[in-house]
Amino acid sequence: MNTAKTLHNMREGTSARVTELRVEGGMRRRLQDMGLIEGTSVICLQRSPSGDPIAYLIRGAVIALREEDSSLVFVS
Repeated sequence: MNTAKTLHNMREGTSARVTELRVEGGMRRRLQDMGLIEGTSVICLQRSPSGDPIAYLIRGAVIALREEDSSLVFVS
């Protein structure tokens, strides 16, 4: 089974590059304004104890994203 890898699927301490944003509306714009665009390197830093949200290092800033949003950001 071939499943696409998303930010939400990343393990702590791993890095990946953004390949596609499927987020719509205002959240898409916010993510792009924070530098989350195609080709951006992202490191998964830490999951909260409940597993949601997850902290990522994006262009030198730590950003916490909920599963609702991070599952729509595809990486390789």
